[in-house]
Amino acid sequence: MNDSLAQDLSIYQLALSMQAPPSPLPLSPATVLSILRSQIDLLIERQIVATLWVKLPPGKIWQAELWRYQSAIEKSVNKSVTIYDCQLNERRKHEPRGTDFQPSPDKSVIKLFPTRYLQREYFFIALSPEFSSLILAHRPLKRRKTQTLRRGNRKTPPLVVMTTVEGRIIQRVLDGIKQVVTPESASTIVASDVICPDIPEAILVNQLLIKQVQRQNEIDRQVMTKRIAKLQQQNQKLTNKAQTKDEYLSNACQELRTPLTHMKTALSLLNSPTLKPPQRQRYLQMLNNQCDRQNSLISGLLDLIHLDRNLQESPLEAVSLGDLVPGIVSTYQPVAQEKGIMLAYTIPTNLPSVWCINGGLKLIAINLLHNSIKFTPNGGQVWVRSRVNGDYVQLEVRDTGIGIAEAEIPKIFDSFYRVRSGTTDESSGPGLGLTVTQQLILRCGGFITVRSKPNEGTTFIVNLPRVRDR
Repeated sequence: MNDSLAQDLSIYQLALSMQAPPSPLPLSPATVLSILRSQIDLLIERQIVATLWVKLPPGKIWQAELWRYQSAIEKSVNKSVTIYDCQLNERRKHEPRGTDFQPSPDKSVIKLFPTRYLQREYFFIALSPEFSSLILAHRPLKRRKTQTLRRGNRKTPPLVVMTTVEGRIIQRVLDGIKQVVTPESASTIVASDVICPDIPEAILVNQLLIKQVQRQNEIDRQVMTKRIAKLQQQNQKLTNKAQTKDEYLSNACQELRTPLTHMKTALSLLNSPTLKPPQRQRYLQMLNNQCDRQNSLISGLLDLIHLDRNLQESPLEAVSLGDLVPGIVSTYQPVAQEKGIMLAYTIPTNLPSVWCINGGLKLIAINLLHNSIKFTPNGGQVWVRSRVNGDYVQLEVRDTGIGIAEAEIPKIFDSFYRVRSGTTDESSGPGLGLTVTQQLILRCGGFITVRSKPNEGTTFIVNLPRVRDR
């Protein structure tokens, strides 16, 4: 074999050069596998002992078809099947490796000179006096422009495929393959007197067409089943989302109704002609508290709506805990002193920045610190500290407050949920702060954990991804 042939031989182009060649079609690998399976089905059903020449795409699913044919024929006819596995004379870097046992056929490996075209070509040839067939697939080169425009599209590109049962084309392709067989592999090929029939019997061709239609119907059913399952999954997600919104809206209406009821009660009591000044002052204070609660609920709802609409689109930026925490703690010092609470913080000077959305870290720290002070009785203590934890930076807010029962900890991040305790004013907050906090932390790629025991205090630990130096 001359060097130019070794560089330029293309089995695909060789078949196209024939007079009246079969028409090539762009097909998915799944459809090509379906065509191969239909031919294997025919060979098994008719008990045809054929010699196979194959160069198949990488993957155990292709080899399994060869094993299926070989085992079926040897069991039914008690004859051995010859399979020539054609491989390029180089290490197949893309051959998948696995530890799971998979049955594989007994094959004779035939090494081919690696021409520039054979690397992208696959074939399946069945040779027998009764029936011969050829499946020839060509993988076109990717265009750089298309590859750039479709970056991120991981769909398997189609193969350009031709298939035929004409003996003249099959023989021409087989002769071309033999021309690029390496000298050391040529001795392993057993001489055969099989002459490809020009056209197989009509009944065999009809049966092959029927099996191809059956296999294609099987693919269509599988595709339809997957599509239906995907649509059902999407529909379930939409249904769950709608139910969640309905539940959320119902809870929001209930929460908004409660302060209105209290305000209406206070207004009716203020109209009493026998009302004394201390009572009037108490009812006016009730109105003021419920108005504050109403305003807090509306503000919390607007924050959640804003997060739901804009959270995923908000870019992350590098934020320093050392720049934010001291100012937030100093803002809450007067509130803590009024309750006799010792408030302190520890922030290392060399603490790395973290990734968070604009304003998110400040809101996280404010919500956690506000909760700790609110649920810590007079004379208690609140600490804010931070440290590096691997790829994260931790923000810890710990208090000696009333604590949370273990059964309630999973619920505290739910909307409108408030820890029930006789020592706290249930009208003091809408129960949305921790919901907003958790959503912000998740958006930043972090997570939050809670440790708490009743009457012993609570610790919130926020882990946010640190900014690595480039």
